Amino acid sequence: MARRRQIYEGKAKVLFEGPEPGTVVQYFKDDATAFNNQKKGTITGKGVINNRISEYLMTRLGDIGIPTHFVRRLNMREQLVREVEIVPVEVVIRNIVAGSMAKRFGMEEGTELPRSIVEFCYKSDELNDPLITEEHITAFGWAAPQELDEIVAMSLRINDFLCGLFLGIGLKLVDFKLEFGRLWENEQVRIVLADEISPDSCRLWDVKTNEKLDKDRFRRDLGGVEEAYQEVARRLGILPESGPRDMPGPETMQ
Repeated sequence: MARRRQIYEGKAKVLFEGPEPGTVVQYFKDDATAFNNQKKGTITGKGVINNRISEYLMTRLGDIGIPTHFVRRLNMREQLVREVEIVPVEVVIRNIVAGSMAKRFGMEEGTELPRSIVEFCYKSDELNDPLITEEHITAFGWAAPQELDEIVAMSLRINDFLCGLFLGIGLKLVDFKLEFGRLWENEQVRIVLADEISPDSCRLWDVKTNEKLDKDRFRRDLGGVEEAYQEVARRLGILPESGPRDMPGPETMQ
């Protein structure tokens, strides 16, 4: 396995220096966390499944004109992505009441929202990713007003597309988190979709039974976590033929 310089390690992924300037290798781990790292565990094969699911969804979004950082999948656990400057804002799109929204407003989980709601959180584990407004984002310089307009418009378009895609395989897209980055191309910079889209970052419920097929099974100790992730991949038609077998990460260069 090639020795690469590690750039960053997060809760679910490790980033390594890419083979070409302006590229990064994104390695998907089996580590699972919840409640801002207060709960930790391992979901066997999660990294393999999330790599495949995110590759598939990023590719489909690219096909409809959504700019992304994704270049190609390299192997079972790694993909090549463009190096971007991450905007320190998490965008949460909610279609159905669940999770923290249900707690905040005392609403019943599963309540259909009259329209999709876009929320923003400041990316900071130390501060528990606090909710923020558009005014915070522009006043503190996390994104310019024009960038924020692009992010919101792109998020709603992504939501429309993914809601239809998942509905076609019998799943409700309850809510999900997106991250965006600035990509420099020559002297120009543009906003692109970054990070990943997977059951780690989406709430997905079965249309008929409302069975949860996402990380809530880990958060809430519901069991069957590995099977839920595999079921999403199976419905998308991308479950690895050999199953989510393990693959070690690349050696890190000191």
